[in-house]
Amino acid sequence: MIDFQNGSLFKLSQCNPADVAPLIEPIFVEGEQIMVAAKALRDYVVFTNKRILAVNVQGMTGKKRDLTSLPYSKIQSWSVETAGTFDLDAELEIWFSGLGKVRLEFKGRFDVTYLNRLISSFVL
Repeated sequence: MIDFQNGSLFKLSQCNPADVAPLIEPIFVEGEQIMVAAKALRDYVVFTNKRILAVNVQGMTGKKRDLTSLPYSKIQSWSVETAGTFDLDAELEIWFSGLGKVRLEFKGRFDVTYLNRLISSFVL
């Protein structure tokens, strides 16, 4: 499982969902769709209409992947920190029942307010 507490290893930038779709769509349930995708060097996080998928790409070839499925139904609370003038990184912290806190850092102009609305629409 990905170490979500170590945000410095997991600074994400928004990416085109079509870039990661072929890698994860085989595990989707019926009706599941990608809403937002974000990528670090090799790892990525995908927000679907059913869950959050965190993918840790492993090994020299990158063929081995650790997929962590975080269902919206297990979210207890979340916090969003937007980027500022001097601190350009944004953060999303989510507390899951049975897992604890998951922390994701986003660099650049990532729209975390959209993620806030997205999570709200599935949890509230």
